[in-house]
Amino acid sequence: MASKAGSFPKPAARPEAAAARRPEFVLEALPWTQLATETLAWDALAVCASEPNPFFESWYLLPALAAFDPHGEVEILRFEADGELAGILPLGRPRRYYGKPLPHLASWLHANCFLGAPLVAAGLETHFWRALLAWADRNAGLGLFLHLAHMPLAGALHAALVDVLAEQRRPAHLVHREERALLSSHETPEAYFEATLSGKKRKELRRQFARLSELGEVTLERRDDGEGLDQWVEQFLALEQAGWKGLAGSALAAQPGTAQLFRDSLPRGAARGRLERLTLSLDGAPIAMLATFLTPPGAFSFKTAFDERYARYSPGVLLQRENLAILDRTDIAWSDSCAAADHPMIDHIWRERRAIGRYSIAIGGRTRRAAFALIARAEMGRNPTGLTD
Repeated sequence: MASKAGSFPKPAARPEAAAARRPEFVLEALPWTQLATETLAWDALAVCASEPNPFFESWYLLPALAAFDPHGEVEILRFEADGELAGILPLGRPRRYYGKPLPHLASWLHANCFLGAPLVAAGLETHFWRALLAWADRNAGLGLFLHLAHMPLAGALHAALVDVLAEQRRPAHLVHREERALLSSHETPEAYFEATLSGKKRKELRRQFARLSELGEVTLERRDDGEGLDQWVEQFLALEQAGWKGLAGSALAAQPGTAQLFRDSLPRGAARGRLERLTLSLDGAPIAMLATFLTPPGAFSFKTAFDERYARYSPGVLLQRENLAILDRTDIAWSDSCAAADHPMIDHIWRERRAIGRYSIAIGGRTRRAAFALIARAEMGRNPTGLTD
């Protein structure tokens, strides 16, 4: 079902007609394979989303589901406003909760999904959360509660969730909170770099670049199209696999599913203008590479790799120095590092922080909520942070 960006919900022809009728909101669970036919409407929703999240956009989520959910167990919660697609959230029904045998409903994530915010049309955040929680109450099944992981703890989507929880007096807990590096500044890239790193560190980077240049021709390429992308993808996979991630078994190429996700999603993202590639090369051979997802007004620093044979020259840091040029883009106001909290490299270059958390929320009737209260009491006793009920 095609849809135009910005059309959620459709405006009425006359103001008095709009006042006379209330918008119709519908939320239903569908097999994810069924949503594959709605990519035009899905892509339009992504452009209008209250909280940008490339990991739940069609070009990334569909390849991820194909790779990691071949039997179609994941459901897609499809939110509709006046007949238009206005919300998307993939949902699983795990039987274990961080090692404990506690069945629950949860936003579906995987190791290469760094944000769990549902795609919701701006302005409809409150309606979405009301519809979602009502659906979860009716369709809990064996689930004892609803768990929303990797949620941004700021912005209109989060504010609406907090308001709806308070409105319904629904018990909920922020069971985990962390901060990861964020790039967000009105400064020029040069001014930001000088303000972030000490003069000694900047001098050291200049020295490392000069030494690297003595080995051959150093070039930087920045692209946001699909030209040469297939070769770039294979070079990235090989570069990452050759380093410590390959030894640890955490490189994309270490598992067929993650490698295929990378191969399938990046061309789809590039075709939609959602991908930027940055490559630092020595005599034409990549020694540091970065894939960034572009989701105006934000961006996500998805994956980076560098040739560890040149570690003494800090090619990854040199590449991040060039990546600060994203501040010059008029359509990008911030960039999420997607990095773990306290990352040893990016935390020293990007000054700002983004709070990300995990919510557990009561659903169902009295018995189920009583069980949730016991579970929450045990968990919060070990991690007493962020009580929201």
